Amino acid sequence: MEEVRPSEDRVVSLEIEDGVAQVKAGSDKVYEPTLLLPPKKRSLLRMFLACMVSGGIQYGWALQLSLLSPYAQTLGIPHQFVSLTWICGPIAGFVMQPLVGYYSDRCTARMGRRRPFILAGCLIICLSVLMIGFSADLGRRFGDTKEHCGTTTTSPRWAAAAVYIVGFWFLDFANNTVQGPARAMMADLSAGDYGPNVGQAIFAVWMAIGNILGYTAGANGKWHQWFPWLKTAACCDACANLKGAFLTAVVLIAISMTVTMYLADEKQLDKADVEAASGRGFISVFGDLFNSLKNMPPVMYKVLTVTFVTWLAWFPFLQYDTDWMGREVYHGVPLGPKADVYNEGIREGAIGLLLCSVVLGVTSFLIPTLCRKLTSKVVWSISNFMVFGIMTAMVILGLVSTKGYNASLTAGLTGPNHTIKALALTLFALIGIPQAVLFSVPWAVASELTTQEDGGGQGLAIGVLNIAIVVPQLIISLTAGPIDKAFGKDNTPAFGIGGAFAFICAVLALVLLPKTRGTSNAVMAGGH
Repeated sequence: MEEVRPSEDRVVSLEIEDGVAQVKAGSDKVYEPTLLLPPKKRSLLRMFLACMVSGGIQYGWALQLSLLSPYAQTLGIPHQFVSLTWICGPIAGFVMQPLVGYYSDRCTARMGRRRPFILAGCLIICLSVLMIGFSADLGRRFGDTKEHCGTTTTSPRWAAAAVYIVGFWFLDFANNTVQGPARAMMADLSAGDYGPNVGQAIFAVWMAIGNILGYTAGANGKWHQWFPWLKTAACCDACANLKGAFLTAVVLIAISMTVTMYLADEKQLDKADVEAASGRGFISVFGDLFNSLKNMPPVMYKVLTVTFVTWLAWFPFLQYDTDWMGREVYHGVPLGPKADVYNEGIREGAIGLLLCSVVLGVTSFLIPTLCRKLTSKVVWSISNFMVFGIMTAMVILGLVSTKGYNASLTAGLTGPNHTIKALALTLFALIGIPQAVLFSVPWAVASELTTQEDGGGQGLAIGVLNIAIVVPQLIISLTAGPIDKAFGKDNTPAFGIGGAFAFICAVLALVLLPKTRGTSNAVMAGGH
């Protein structure tokens, strides 16, 4: 390399690009490299705050889980059909996550690849939440009964139900629009400095914070007292409480979205790289999606398999956790003389979910260290062994509490045995440990493997991984109810099936998964 002797007549400028200082002389000849500057490392605090939007979204999701099924029934939707409204979740995940992942990998907007989708999704979520919260009032304007909501008998409010369902479906589709890019953005931002496990652990911490705040807001019965204007002729105490909780969701989502948009310093993707990677047009989306699925590295198929079985183990708990507390532990039923006891059990189940979220948040800080020491596959496997043990314990606890589901022995029981209730709450809290793994490690493994193979495509990788989540969700949603009814044992069959899948998955994780530690330093900046 020619020696550079800067002089007044030769040196024109000193330019720094990608950490390399270049001296440009009058002849436009570039002398390089003359000085190496390390790239500036993002602080963990900035990384943490940049992910705040995931906490805001999870706050709304916690409200959705805890409040919307009971609310739907007050609008006249029969109980047996309420579960059908939730099918939009797996459908939205199956359709939106891969498509949004595809487009976010190739987005060339000035604000970056992921933030445009986060912004659009958050705005739609806010509109959807307002539709749901004010569905009773809108239904009254659209022709529903003028009967006051405080009367003992009310007619079905089909216009309100229609507004609610539309808002519910838009909410699920918008949630999927935000969650995929938010995860992919954390993988992008963390890989070069800390590794993908750190980024996904931060994401899981914010999910725990959102859950804690959301379940607390949903359990609060004083919104209508704090804000009396929430009550209307169509919307009494319970409805006003839901409306107040969802209005706080709009505020928190707006704040968290603003922080994320400001602090997530994404770089604009070069259009030339995108055009070289794939064709243009709507049809090419599906072509590229198919090719990406077909050309995934073989190890990714193993990750998808383990993820699929993992979620088969988890969905019985996620669907029936509070119902198990109300039925098996508190000996209540949704309708009839024991309805109040059942509802008390549901509220106790919500407290259990709060404990779960606290444990989840604390454990999330430990996940990166555990993965570095034990490898991600071992951590993933141990978490499934824990789920197996907890599910088995819940089955046994349910059998003991209900005396083997002997109706003649439990007919006079109302309320819980205090020892069994304490054990049940302990199980709810303990399951937060494997849930921290569930919400971080699979995504980190997929991100690291994708980076090692092609240096990018995180949005599509996460979208594809989401398919391995929504399919088992759909399977459990359609089969768990009929199975429980066939056995006549309430939630025990579903929990038993979940425990069996957890054991199978614990073994599969050890056999199939590669040894990754979440420490890849490859920068996830490609879009191809």
